[in-house]
Amino acid sequence: MIPSAEIKELSDRIAREFQPERIILFGSYAYGTPTDDSDLDLLVILPFEGKGAWKSVEILQKTNPNFGVDLLARTPEEIDRRLGWNDYFLREIIEKGKVLYEAADCWRSLQSATDVRLSGRSIPLRG
Repeated sequence: MIPSAEIKELSDRIAREFQPERIILFGSYAYGTPTDDSDLDLLVILPFEGKGAWKSVEILQKTNPNFGVDLLARTPEEIDRRLGWNDYFLREIIEKGKVLYEAADCWRSLQSATDVRLSGRSIPLRG
């Protein structure tokens, strides 16, 4: 199993190197059910150009974690759009995931077309 100190260190490295708006832990580590074979699942929300898969690879290459990580890089606009489509996977991450990092200036309410309420609260993504 991955010690919580190592999870925090990886989150801190990603925050330092890439200045994301938010890093969310999801999956077994967020839900309290990791096993010895579990990898770490992270959603990193940040502005970038190009494909999310390439940005995910870049983040993993630069931070070089010594344990298995399944990292999804998404732009704030993509998160807004997919939540507006009621994307179940992203809704679950937002609802059940644990925010490991959040930029101080990233709060904003979603516009009426993509205003998503989970557990009675708006999901702010960036400022």
